[in-house]
Amino acid sequence: MNFLLFWLRRYKYKSNPKLQSKQNKKHEEQDNAKTSSDLAVNLAELRSRFYETPDLIVRPFYSQQLKCKVALCYLDGLTDKNALNTYILRPLMFTDNKEEEALVNIGDIKYIRKWEQIDDSLLNGFSLLFIEGNSQVTIYNTQGWPQRAIEDPQLEASIKGGHQGFVETGGKNIALIRRYVTDRNLKIRELKIGKRAESTISILYIADIARPELLKMLEARIRKVDVDFILNTGELAELIEDNPYSPFPQFGLTERPDAAASQLMQGRMCIVVDRSPSVIIAPMTMTAFFQSVDDYSTRWLTASFIRLLRFFAFFVAVFLPALYIAVISFNYEIIPLNLLLSIGESRGQVPFPPILEALIMELTLEMLREAGIRLPAPIGQTVGIVGGIVIGQTAVQAGIVSNIMVVVVALTGISSFIIPNYDMSSAIRLIRFPMMLIASIFGVFGVALGWMILIAHLISLESLGTPYGSPLAPFRFKDMKDTFIRLPLWTMKSRPTSARPIQDQRAGNSQPKGNEK
Repeated sequence: MNFLLFWLRRYKYKSNPKLQSKQNKKHEEQDNAKTSSDLAVNLAELRSRFYETPDLIVRPFYSQQLKCKVALCYLDGLTDKNALNTYILRPLMFTDNKEEEALVNIGDIKYIRKWEQIDDSLLNGFSLLFIEGNSQVTIYNTQGWPQRAIEDPQLEASIKGGHQGFVETGGKNIALIRRYVTDRNLKIRELKIGKRAESTISILYIADIARPELLKMLEARIRKVDVDFILNTGELAELIEDNPYSPFPQFGLTERPDAAASQLMQGRMCIVVDRSPSVIIAPMTMTAFFQSVDDYSTRWLTASFIRLLRFFAFFVAVFLPALYIAVISFNYEIIPLNLLLSIGESRGQVPFPPILEALIMELTLEMLREAGIRLPAPIGQTVGIVGGIVIGQTAVQAGIVSNIMVVVVALTGISSFIIPNYDMSSAIRLIRFPMMLIASIFGVFGVALGWMILIAHLISLESLGTPYGSPLAPFRFKDMKDTFIRLPLWTMKSRPTSARPIQDQRAGNSQPKGNEK
């Protein structure tokens, strides 16, 4: 019965656009309303707008300086209590000055009258002072919500790089970036999106390096976002990317201020979302997801070897299970005889076809990986190690999978862990499954067909209008110095073309001379 009544009310509301229009008009009238000069009327309106809000603190008192009744209002937990007591309440109560600005030692003071602005100020941690006989409301900047300390990034560990990561406060994240980019050309464009809970979006760029056309395009996409609120950078990236149906990330997400500063210096832009501990980088190319901050802190030969290892791991993670299925099911004649006999002996007791065997192990690996992430760290490590060993060994002894399949799945899992970017690693894990299915139908030809489809898709992708496959498609020889390998830093005198900078030169002739003294 209750469900029927709920459905009837919901149907009545949905089928009556006049009622919805009336509600919207009522909210608009409330937002455009202005405060009164009567203190009691203002406080009654404030309590009616914030009913069932026990953390709303209303502190009425008599001000010695203003010689009238006032009321200080704020939301408990979002304001700095020390600043309230020391710099606002104490001077207002006991100091006898002539001007309020000289009386209150708060740097940022504003005056407003609209109730919409009052609501936003309270919800963002500001304090309001209502004065008897004055229709203007004084806004004090006393923001002081709970914050965590700056810590080492969790997803982007570094050996030689910095050990500071972004936090959930946009202002602190911008300050961390400014610590690396001490350039007055670092500009910030601030936007606000969200109809119910506004989120502050800050676009950071270096004015004489970043291309204005890309900045204009990025700003237009953000302004078109029409949602109730934005929770984190991942939501915003999905709402503004070029191709939302692609498994590949088209914007980079980083928790490291040094990585964000490096991308800014290359001509890219960073998007800081308040209340999110990561920053969006745009535009991005696929090869940029295989680069790490440590690549530029180690010697170039070592960095080049590690980067080649990452690209090799990409091919292993995507194609190794598919190749195993194709070779075992269709093209076993290409396997050496001794290895074929060993595989045949291992698979002799397995009742499942290779595709089902591979799916069982791959899905088991994904479940173990997800369980290890969600559980507390000590338990997660135990589940990952013990679970993998026990399940793999038991599955082989029970004849569910073969020894060679366990080796293939282990190599695939290790290869996906090598990719430094979590979003790209997740995309590779997802692509592996359609590759396995097409290999089980067409064999090695299916693997080749899947590779061609993958290349065509990567070539067609764009990130903020920039080719995703650059510098390979379109091919740019100049950018190959920092793609599959990382040549010495003194050879990279220009910024990458994929970032589309307006100022190309970034370094002079810095080649070291060993015989100089």
